[in-house]
Amino acid sequence: MASISSFEDLEIWKLARELCFLVRKLSRKDQFSKDFRFCGQINSAAGSIMDNIAEGFERDGNREFINFLYIAKGSNGEVRSQSFRALDANFIDGNEQDEILRLTEVLKFKIQGLIQVLKNSGGKGYK
Repeated sequence: MASISSFEDLEIWKLARELCFLVRKLSRKDQFSKDFRFCGQINSAAGSIMDNIAEGFERDGNREFINFLYIAKGSNGEVRSQSFRALDANFIDGNEQDEILRLTEVLKFKIQGLIQVLKNSGGKGYK
């Protein structure tokens, strides 16, 4: 098994970054970009996924990392829900939403999987 020395090595962080990039690209579309509040909200939620993974990784223990992973998982659900709002508002099409749904589904299971690994590991860290 490969050694993980930074959050950038984590597959879930890489997937979250990919989702964040996709959301940013889609939210720049003409009508979408004009809805400033919604555009900011979905971009913030997408960024929160990768940022919470990174912040939790940098903490001193599994308990805090797990807490931040749960926050990231919640933000992932928020992006998933917001994709339906974007679709209903005709800001994105069905294929674009399918890509968001695919990434959020993969992230949901991989984040939950890492949470389980951390819960079952012997190392707890300081916090």
